[in-house]
Amino acid sequence: MGDLGLLGVRYPQQYGGQGGDWGHAIVIAEEMARSGSGGVGMAVAVQSEMATPPILKFGTEDQKQRYLVPAIRGEKIACLGISEPNAGSDVANIETTARRAGDGWIINGRKTFITNGARADFCVLVTRSDREAGHDGFSLFLVDADTPGFAVSRELEKLGMHSSDTAELIFDDVRVERDQLLGDEGRGFVEIMWELQGERLIGVAGTIAGAWLVFERTLEYAKERHAFGRPIGSFQVNRHRFATMATELEAARRLTYDAALAWEKGEYPVRQISMAKLYAGLAANRVINECMQLFGGHGYASGSGVERAWRDVRLIRIGGGTDEIMRDVISRTMGL
Repeated sequence: MGDLGLLGVRYPQQYGGQGGDWGHAIVIAEEMARSGSGGVGMAVAVQSEMATPPILKFGTEDQKQRYLVPAIRGEKIACLGISEPNAGSDVANIETTARRAGDGWIINGRKTFITNGARADFCVLVTRSDREAGHDGFSLFLVDADTPGFAVSRELEKLGMHSSDTAELIFDDVRVERDQLLGDEGRGFVEIMWELQGERLIGVAGTIAGAWLVFERTLEYAKERHAFGRPIGSFQVNRHRFATMATELEAARRLTYDAALAWEKGEYPVRQISMAKLYAGLAANRVINECMQLFGGHGYASGSGVERAWRDVRLIRIGGGTDEIMRDVISRTMGL
């Protein structure tokens, strides 16, 4: 991917990117999803659209050269350390600490559900650097995986996304220096909230494209599979199923495109992105569930691709902010 220039399509050319925009990033996510493996697309998306954007936006020139450039080339694998055993959607409850020690910091804590964590060369890590400062007490750090005290405690087995590694990470008296602070000290919460918007957007784009792929395969199957003397797609109940599924997926895609356009224009469309993630997650899960029903036993059996998609798609309603968090964010924009 790095050799092909696909890990930095919207990054500046001076850092090895292609100089594109969010439209190009959306296309990459959609086409990766059409491989039929949600895990491959997710691993690549974490590299190019989740862990590295904060380096471009908040990093120093030295940090960009040390971390962003090799990540775009595919020479270093990146992961993003946010979730913890006691802090998932509740980012403000993060317990991993960064304590001042001379000119640097000592980090202690644990992260879990970290995509690319088992293979990562470095981690963009969210820490609590001042417990008394509330939301102003978080800081981001760039932590190399070979730093003493940084360890992968275990790889997690999951329902889906099997081709993407997910790890639990331990930080035991990990020392980082001043030049590893990413962005401003105490501004980590705001910085990671910004990152999450792009993460949600790119995740949604891949999810919808993956659902379209299953839809297309199911439509073809419904035209070929016969029952009671005719194609199962010719029955009115199934024709209406396909009409509803196509409408839902197209609505989700357009909502996502509109949010991406606003994001590219420099707006901060939190409400639109949250709506896109909520609706697309629900729609994609409904569609793939219907497709499995139409495939019947063939869909439930391994090898059809439908059961794999059914397992993979469930993550979008949890990862990057649950449905419940999305509803809460949307309702708050209404003054509730």
